[in-house]
Amino acid sequence: MPVIRSLGYNITIGKDALKKLSAFLKSAKYSSHVIICDENTLQFCLPTLIMACPALNEAEIIELESGEESKSLDFSAHIWQTLIENKADKNSLIINLGGGVVSDLGGFCASTYKRGIDFINIPTSLLAMADASIGGKTGIDFAGLKNSIGTFTQPKAVFVYPEYLKTLPQRHYKNGLAEIFKIALISDKVFWNGLRTLKPDHNAEQLLTKSITLKNKIVLKDPFDKGARKILNFGHTIGHAIEALLLGTLNELLHGEAIVIGMLVETHIAWQKKLITQKELEDINSTFKKVFEPAKIELATTPILELLKNDKKTSKNKFRFALVNKAGAGKIDVEVNETHIKKAFDYYNTSN
Repeated sequence: MPVIRSLGYNITIGKDALKKLSAFLKSAKYSSHVIICDENTLQFCLPTLIMACPALNEAEIIELESGEESKSLDFSAHIWQTLIENKADKNSLIINLGGGVVSDLGGFCASTYKRGIDFINIPTSLLAMADASIGGKTGIDFAGLKNSIGTFTQPKAVFVYPEYLKTLPQRHYKNGLAEIFKIALISDKVFWNGLRTLKPDHNAEQLLTKSITLKNKIVLKDPFDKGARKILNFGHTIGHAIEALLLGTLNELLHGEAIVIGMLVETHIAWQKKLITQKELEDINSTFKKVFEPAKIELATTPILELLKNDKKTSKNKFRFALVNKAGAGKIDVEVNETHIKKAFDYYNTSN
């Protein structure tokens, strides 16, 4: 069973991950346990977790509504209030059982309650397993901006139990594949080429192990997103703006779906900046379109540009992007102007 060492904690992957979790809980001797989940993981994942970990029989359960809307200051306050009412102390443990929303929100609440208590992540979606639960980024959305309030706080452990993927609808599985394709495209050409011919009966655990290993290698170099780690933002500058813009509308997208569009748009920007060739542009586009069938949405650039001005990566009113720099490599802090962005959206809107 793969165990990957990260920033002071282990990422355990495999069918025995919950057994390892049970042993972890037994040895850690926390004063109390609080499980944060949503309505889906409450129904489909929590029973398996409790059965595997008797120490959680008396755990307090906090249920949130699935979806990005729960990553809010209001729901953070609800979690903090529940922790206070249950007399959670500095030796309590928060267990985030769910996808990226749960780990982002739960990690944020844990890192700020009583100036920080321990938390662990048990990701249940492919997106959370491959990306959101790894690396110590926690946060909530505020004022219409994605992840605008948050902390860098590492979990005490991450337990990846691939059996939970069987509970996912196909749309949500593809949502997670987006982040796996991203990490391959910007960091490992061999992995990327393998993904281009990915078969429906692929081994999810192998994909996860490779993807997590690649992300963790980058995170270890740059824990606080000051340099090399910025490459993980490929697709996210545009993708986050699209996700925020469509949130609560009839065209609302899952995170990975927005990031796919972001990667397509930003790949065209990379071509404009002469970082990739025409053939590479066409190969990347055809791969993403074949696997993900991105949404056919006419996207206006003006509201996107307004959101980008408040993006964490914008500096002195200059847009700075992480872009693909040939298959298997990337380049950070690429200065991009409004014309580049508008041309890339025109390309997306006419070619998709």
